[in-house]
Amino acid sequence: MAERERELSALLSSATLVMLGGIMSSAANLAERVVIGRLLSPAAYGEVSIGIALLMFILMIALAGCTQGVSRFIPRYEAVEDRRGVWVSGLLVTTTLSLILGVTMFLVAEPIAARLFETDEAVIFVRFLAVSLPFIVSFRIAVAGIRGYENTIYKTAIQSFLDPFLRTGLIALLLLSGIGIIAVGIAYFLAAILTSLVAHVLLNQIMNLRGRYRTHTGELLTFSMPLVVSTVIGIMLSRTDTLMLGYFRSSYEVGMYDAAYPIAAGLTVVLSAFGFLYLPIASRLDADGERDVVNDIYSTSTKWVYILTFPAFLLLVVFPQDVIMLIFGPSYTNASAVLPILAVGFFLSATAGRDRETLSAVGATTWIAVGNGTGIIANILLNIVLIPRYGYMGAGVASVISLFIVHTVICGILAAKYNITPLSPEAVRCYVFLPIVLLPLAFVLSPWISISIVTLFPFLVTAGIISLIVVGLVGGLEPDDAVVINLIEDKTGVSLPLVRRWIPNSDKEATDSFYAN
Repeated sequence: MAERERELSALLSSATLVMLGGIMSSAANLAERVVIGRLLSPAAYGEVSIGIALLMFILMIALAGCTQGVSRFIPRYEAVEDRRGVWVSGLLVTTTLSLILGVTMFLVAEPIAARLFETDEAVIFVRFLAVSLPFIVSFRIAVAGIRGYENTIYKTAIQSFLDPFLRTGLIALLLLSGIGIIAVGIAYFLAAILTSLVAHVLLNQIMNLRGRYRTHTGELLTFSMPLVVSTVIGIMLSRTDTLMLGYFRSSYEVGMYDAAYPIAAGLTVVLSAFGFLYLPIASRLDADGERDVVNDIYSTSTKWVYILTFPAFLLLVVFPQDVIMLIFGPSYTNASAVLPILAVGFFLSATAGRDRETLSAVGATTWIAVGNGTGIIANILLNIVLIPRYGYMGAGVASVISLFIVHTVICGILAAKYNITPLSPEAVRCYVFLPIVLLPLAFVLSPWISISIVTLFPFLVTAGIISLIVVGLVGGLEPDDAVVINLIEDKTGVSLPLVRRWIPNSDKEATDSFYAN
C-alpha cells in the first residue's frame, strides 16, 4: 500500500508541475498557430501546416523510437558509465538517421513542393525545415535523458517554455518583416539550434556528459526498433489527415482543419503531464516485479485525466464557434464544424491514459506497433474515401475512428495479456455518468452562455466543480483517490471536506498517516 501511494504521489506531484508547463507549452504552440493564422491568409496557414506535418513525420523516423528507449534504460542502470552510454547510443543512432533524412529532404524539396504546396516559396521553406532536423533530434534525445533521471523541472523549463516560446517569438518577428511562410522555416531552424544547446547544458547538470561510457546500442535498438514503426505510425495518425488534405483538396481546407486541430489537441495536456514520469516509474516498478502497482497507478491516473479533461471537452463540443472566433478570428469560422469531431477523438485518447507507455514499460513494444499499424491502415483508407467527398469534415471523422481503433487494440492487449486496465468499477461510473449528466445540461444552457475571454475561465472552473460533485455522488471515488485530494489541498491550500466524505474509508487512515509523516 505504501509503495503504491509513494509512486502515485511522485507521479501526481510531477504531473502538477508538468501540467503547468504543459498548459504553457500548449498555449505557446497554439499561439504559434494563431500568430501564423492571423498574420497569413488561411491558404498560407494551410501551407505552413503541411510543411510542419511533413517535418514531424520525418522527425519520428529519425528518432527511431530512441527517445522512449533512452528514458527506459537510464533508470535501469546504476553506473554512470552505463547511463552516459545509453545517451551516447541514442545520440549516435538518431544523429546518423537525421543527417541522412535531412539531406534527402533538402535535395527533393522541389518535387515535394510541387506535389503538396501551391506557392513557389515552399521550396525554401521545406529546405529550412530539412536543416533543422538534426538539431531537433539532438534536443529530443537530451530531453529523453532528462526524463530518464525523472527530472521534471529541467524538462519543463526547456521543452515547455524555452522551445515553444522562443519559436513563437521568432515566427512573429519574422512574419512581421514580410517574408511569408519562409519565416516559419527560419524560426524552426534557429530555435532548434538554441534549444538543443540548452537541453544538453541542463542534462550535463544531472549527468556529466564527459567521461567514460559503455554503449548499449544493440540493447537500445532491440527495444526501440519496434517503436520505429509505432512512433512513425503514431505521428502519421496525427499528420496524415493534413498531408492527404493537402494532396486531395486546397490549402484553404488544410487551414480550416489545422485551426481546429491544435485546439482539440489541447485536451491531451493533462494526459501529457502524467506521462513524463510515468514511463520511468512504471518501467522501474515492472523491473522490480510490482506489476500490480503499475496497474493501480495506471488506473488511478487515467481516471483523473478523464475528470480533469472533461470540462475542456465540454467546452469544445458545446461552444465550438465561440472558441474558434476567440482564438483564430472570423476568417476561420468554418473550422468550428470540425472542432467537436476532433475533440471526441482527442478525448478518447485522454480516456485511454498512458496505454502505450504502459506497454513500453512491460517491454511489449511490438504490440504498440500492432495497435498503431491497425489504426493508420484504417486512417489512410478512410481518408481516401472521405476526404475527396467531404473535405476536412471527412478527415475529422477518419481521425476519430482511427484513434478509437488504436486505443481499443492497445488497451485490449494490456487487459488480456498483462491484466492491466483503467476500467475499475469506480472509473467506469465516472466515464459513463459525467457525459450523461453534463452534456445535456450544457446544451440546454448554451443559448444563455457566451464564451469570451472573460467567461472562459469561470466556465471551466464551474464545469470542473460540477464534474467533481457528479463523480462523488455516483460513487466514482476510491481509497487511492485520497492521494490526489491530499495533493490538491496541499498545492491550493483549499480544504475539500465534502469530497473526502465521498472517498471510501478503506485504507484511508493509512493514506492520511503516510502524508502526515
